[in-house]
Amino acid sequence: QVQLVESGGGSVQAGGSLRLSCVAARLPFFGKDWMYWVRQAPGKGLEWVSSISDDGTRTLYVDSVKGRFTISRDNAKNTVYLQMDNLKSEDTGLYYCAKDSIGRVRGQGTKVTVSS
Repeated sequence: QVQLVESGGGSVQAGGSLRLSCVAARLPFFGKDWMYWVRQAPGKGLEWVSSISDDGTRTLYVDSVKGRFTISRDNAKNTVYLQMDNLKSEDTGLYYCAKDSIGRVRGQGTKVTVSS
């Protein structure tokens, strides 16, 4: 069974930065899969945030985070990252690492709180 473990969340003021990490266990073909970050704002549904190709050369972002978030990966460490800069209050929520863009297979999440 795939295990995804996120970390790096916290509380920051608007304009601040956080770097999220996700370690994938029991995923022998990690380097051959796209990986995703999705998030859930308080009281709302899951929202796709970003995707990265198996080799890390292709990345995609939801419009609201373009230019502020950067997704990357280290296949040798089975790890995906999400660098979040210039955070806004609307970025507050639970952030999940996922194997698909709708978060059907995802970790337990890491909480991000941005205060204005």
